[in-house]
Amino acid sequence: MARYTGPTTRIARKFGEPIFGPDKVLEKKNYPPGMHGINKKRKKVSEYGTQLLEKQKAKFTYGILEKQFVNTFKKAERMQGVTGEILLQLLETRLDNVVFRLGIAPTRAAARQLVSHRHITVNDKVVNIPSYSLKAGDLVGIRERSKSLETITEALSADRYTKYSWLEWDKNQFVGKFLNNPERSDIPENIKEQLIVELYSK
Repeated sequence: MARYTGPTTRIARKFGEPIFGPDKVLEKKNYPPGMHGINKKRKKVSEYGTQLLEKQKAKFTYGILEKQFVNTFKKAERMQGVTGEILLQLLETRLDNVVFRLGIAPTRAAARQLVSHRHITVNDKVVNIPSYSLKAGDLVGIRERSKSLETITEALSADRYTKYSWLEWDKNQFVGKFLNNPERSDIPENIKEQLIVELYSK
């Protein structure tokens, strides 16, 4: 399964945002990486460069590579509505993202691993495809024999679940429900999706 496995803090420092989750190093060094660090004079970024950075930020945030991102964008283009908003909605409906949002895993990377290792179910059936797209009413749960897995118990005990309007979490049954596609205003990610649309429209 193709995915980014390089240093996450370096990427987060590049964008100046904790796109992979809380990062103590980023808090101390909130400036671009490199030997010159904070003193390095940055050239003015071109319009294309700004658009490219925004696309890269979205890719790293949701943990997908170029080919899959392009395919998701093309799918968003074919659907009725605002392309940029639909793109983010499609990324939010990914199974690995929902597992992360529900607090079953501390990061999207950890969520992706749980899915690919067959620890997650959708409507009581094991699904091991991180990019699996959820539909309204789908139930996301933890496989019975995986409920005692240390990674999962630690994540759930940390009570990471944040209330989102498009998700429900039953902490007694360890089951989450995907209610509907989120509105753009409900998605907390700091991504300027219109810049991505402009990039691919060139």
